[in-house]
Amino acid sequence: MNPDSLSAIVKRTWGYESLRPLQARAMDAIQSDRDSLVVLPTGGGKSLCYQAPALKKDGLALVVSPLISLMKDQVDGLQAVGVEAACINSSMLPHERYETHEALQAGRIKLLYVAPERVVKPDFIAYLKKLNVSFVAIDEAHCISQWGHDFRPEYRALATLREAFPDLAFHAYT
Repeated sequence: MNPDSLSAIVKRTWGYESLRPLQARAMDAIQSDRDSLVVLPTGGGKSLCYQAPALKKDGLALVVSPLISLMKDQVDGLQAVGVEAACINSSMLPHERYETHEALQAGRIKLLYVAPERVVKPDFIAYLKKLNVSFVAIDEAHCISQWGHDFRPEYRALATLREAFPDLAFHAYT
């Protein structure tokens, strides 16, 4: 097994012996810089679909996530296996935000989790443009719906992110 293959990265980092078929296809879309929409059942391993390729690609994977608690769980889990991950959210203390910005600017962070309300702000988009963003993953993408209950209207505003980064691949997960 090639030590730089996604399978090797998954085994080395998370201890999984193999990928599920749909996970491999979703990861291939990221590696090929193609947009994707990934629909998997609960517990289907959708987070791994963007986390593993983030470790292989140069730069920073930007993950749009709807809940601070979900961001924290993801970041804590990644850090527990040695992956440089961070989030920026309203619950952070000033020194935590400063340390995160320092790590981002130094290129040490591989995955950055941000809420849709923050990521669509013009000043934050300008900040992101100074970083080496490799792709965008939109978690809980069903929130984009224009029908029914308006759970998070900012998800529909993610089109501004697409306009700001027209050359990046976007990946939606639900």
